[in-house]
Amino acid sequence: MLASSLGGSVLGINGHPIEVEVDVSPGLPGFNIVGLPEGAVRESRERVKAAIKNCGYSFPTQKITVNLAPADMKKEGSGLDLPIACAILAAQKVVPQEALDNYCFYGELALDGRVKPCRGVLPLSLSVRNWEVNKLMIPRDNALEAGVVEGVEAFAPGHLSQLVEHLVEETELERVQVRAEEIFSSADSSLYDFQDVIGQDHAKRALEVASAGGHNCLMSGPPGSGKTMLARCLPSILPPLSFEEALETTSIYSVAGMLPKDQPFITTRPFCSPHHTISDAGLIGGGASPRPGQVSLAHNGILFLDELPEFKKNVLEGLRQPLEDGMVQISRAASSVSFPSRFSLIAAMNPCPCGKQGDVNGECTCSAYQVDRYRGRISGPLLDRIDIRIEVPALAYEELGTGPKGEPSSSVRERVSRARQVQEKRFIGTPLHCNAQMTAREIPIYCGLGPKEEDFCLKISKKLGLSARSYHRMLKIARTIADLEGSEEIGLIHLSEAAQYRGFETSDPWQ
Repeated sequence: MLASSLGGSVLGINGHPIEVEVDVSPGLPGFNIVGLPEGAVRESRERVKAAIKNCGYSFPTQKITVNLAPADMKKEGSGLDLPIACAILAAQKVVPQEALDNYCFYGELALDGRVKPCRGVLPLSLSVRNWEVNKLMIPRDNALEAGVVEGVEAFAPGHLSQLVEHLVEETELERVQVRAEEIFSSADSSLYDFQDVIGQDHAKRALEVASAGGHNCLMSGPPGSGKTMLARCLPSILPPLSFEEALETTSIYSVAGMLPKDQPFITTRPFCSPHHTISDAGLIGGGASPRPGQVSLAHNGILFLDELPEFKKNVLEGLRQPLEDGMVQISRAASSVSFPSRFSLIAAMNPCPCGKQGDVNGECTCSAYQVDRYRGRISGPLLDRIDIRIEVPALAYEELGTGPKGEPSSSVRERVSRARQVQEKRFIGTPLHCNAQMTAREIPIYCGLGPKEEDFCLKISKKLGLSARSYHRMLKIARTIADLEGSEEIGLIHLSEAAQYRGFETSDPWQ
């Protein structure tokens, strides 16, 4: 007896169809799975056998061979339990083979037959749209993930017996349908607001520019000057996620198994703030079965690295490719997977080991050697990839209680959103979304300068000793500032402000 069903496997954030073939033939009782199954897939033998028996169906006492095709692709995860069980039931004539041909099955089985949630349901649902079938059977706890995908009919049984009854047409499962507009309307707002930060107008302006253009930013200042508070306020001025961006971000969290049950869809831009003891695999991604790291979990959002020099050097150097390409490529001997990592890096650090250099409320006790060694933990190539660098000075004690409240985040967010809308229209038809993503090919097209502006750039480049990459980043910052002002042309005032944000870039980038 031969039967088959369609399952799926997720590599990176892409779903791949897996054809599950089951052969039940005379011979000594056995249950073998072939087709490069990894540990969790091999263990499905016991889960499937117990689930079928505990649901009251007979389990074959003959030789069972399960083939997972394509046979040369490694199969991971527990999501193949459901298609294996369905194919065995079809081989037993419990369900008709014709009923299985219309569905893709994905889910883990408990020993009592319950269908348990799995990682990667959303990216699999997005991939099913391009397959020959357009119906998907997934766990009930993952129903909302698949329900937001248009073009796919999703059904969510809570138990194997409910699935069988649906396939034999005894009962009918209700199709899962989710209104994405309702999910977005219930999105939580940020807990922090720019108006709660006293002073630091220069830093607020720099972060506004960074948010408007998707630029990276490094803040340097003594402890207590407000660097962390400013960074945590940043999500409150970011433009809202588009539906496609939300799908991308949610897919990553689904693969990582980090979607909360009460929020199966990411509706706000992520803010990731890993501790400085994080490993390179934790930040960039990896492992025996590659999983997304913090740079991918921050996709379409903010990656905040506090106490930047305290991170391990190899961890920081791993940021180069994600910052430049917006993508992480993890290669192993048997396979290679890619995770998107288009984020804005916001970093904070002290000016010296004791943190008191330039502090009006204290005196620095560090030697010049200690300061150089501390700052030298951050390499020049990494600094070169950070667009905006600002100093956040400490406030005097008398300013803390009397300082005026700043502009609320809602007003800043309106300006940022308008600037992003201008950039979306500018880059329509291209893979770009914001000014920070422009390459050397697009910069001459969208950052054209007049004679006076070119002369200014020549002088400032010589004075600051800008590299070619730094010069292009200054132009991109100026383009963002012009967008915030509603100007189609980049003027001298925009270039002057942009040069301030690259202002301490000399032969010694910290001077």
